[in-house]
Amino acid sequence: MAGENVVRLRPPAHAPSERAVGWWRVQLALLTAAPVAVLVLLGVFIAPARTWLLLPAAAVAVLGLACTAFLPRWWFGVHRWEVTDDAVYVRTGYFLREWRIAPMSRIQTVDTVRGPLEQAFRLATVTVTTASAKGALRIEGLDHELAAELAERLTVLTRATPGDAT
Repeated sequence: MAGENVVRLRPPAHAPSERAVGWWRVQLALLTAAPVAVLVLLGVFIAPARTWLLLPAAAVAVLGLACTAFLPRWWFGVHRWEVTDDAVYVRTGYFLREWRIAPMSRIQTVDTVRGPLEQAFRLATVTVTTASAKGALRIEGLDHELAAELAERLTVLTRATPGDAT
């Protein structure tokens, strides 16, 4: 192993953009609003079931608001990423933490995605596709300019890295 680059699992250094907290909050609020709106509308129009529809609507609203208030800040504390000359490191997770490494020699494509909400928050997601059966690595909540620079850097690094013989 002397002289070989060894890629080790370690905590990645960078957090998403602070704006990702707001982006996650809006996503959770929208996910909460949809079922609450349906239950409330049904409760308004179906008088015999009003109590059985409005009670769950209230419960979903309270739970959704609690999640919207607290989870995004927690996720911000967990989600990390880093790119070195040898690999892409990503740590994600909510209750279950996932740490992944993609060696440069295994990267096949690098994509940048900006959905409508991400655009509103000036954010982007960089997706790094590898030959892994586990699927692509996603670095979410990046400032859109940083995401573009990162995609360009990964493209250059991947092009300069010889393929893996394994």
